[in-house]
Amino acid sequence: MTSFKTIRARAEKRKGGAKELEKLLPAKPDLKRLAKLPDDRILAEMTKRVFCAGFAWSVIENKWPGFEEAFLHFQPAKLSFQPEDYWEGLMRDARIVRNGAKIMSVRENAAFVQAIAKEHGSFAKFLATWPSSDEIGLLDLLNKRGSRLGGNTGQMLLRFVGWDGFVTSKDVVVCLRDAGLDIAEEVKSKGDLAKVQAQFNAWAKESGLPYAHISRICALSVGENRSE
Repeated sequence: MTSFKTIRARAEKRKGGAKELEKLLPAKPDLKRLAKLPDDRILAEMTKRVFCAGFAWSVIENKWPGFEEAFLHFQPAKLSFQPEDYWEGLMRDARIVRNGAKIMSVRENAAFVQAIAKEHGSFAKFLATWPSSDEIGLLDLLNKRGSRLGGNTGQMLLRFVGWDGFVTSKDVVVCLRDAGLDIAEEVKSKGDLAKVQAQFNAWAKESGLPYAHISRICALSVGENRSE
């Protein structure tokens, strides 16, 4: 396998040097900050990622104030006690995107967030204690216990709440395959995810960098994202 040092050097060359590359990296993950996120903000981010999947992100962002109002500011306990006619009314609510399956995922994920919070104090505290070396285990849990949180949606949720992990975007997968990892062009199988996890674990040990930075540098080392 290609060393991460080589991949980082390629990304630096493409982006105009080490300092320019640093400017393109996400903020360094902060577990203490993550642990303080309230459950309503976790549920809000779950909802945003679910609705953004397969849809124009800009539309969801523009309508987000309406989402906050319609979904009672994502208070899990309040949502869990809403009657059926409340959820039926959301199907006709112009403040949000009226997708029935995604609307109902909010109710299911409210219960999911509450269950995890009951076990660990809060959903964010639970996330903050899960090791980056086992992201695939966390993604599996999100997929099985949550609603519509599988695949890339789960990865993006973790990225946006500030958990330190990788995202198997198109460019990241191209980077991994170019480095010699035997995975499909679209990483979906448990076997391929295990291979990706193992490689990120190795690169994290080699570089000492956060997984989110390794993932971003991989993406910037390939593809059509040159600086010129």
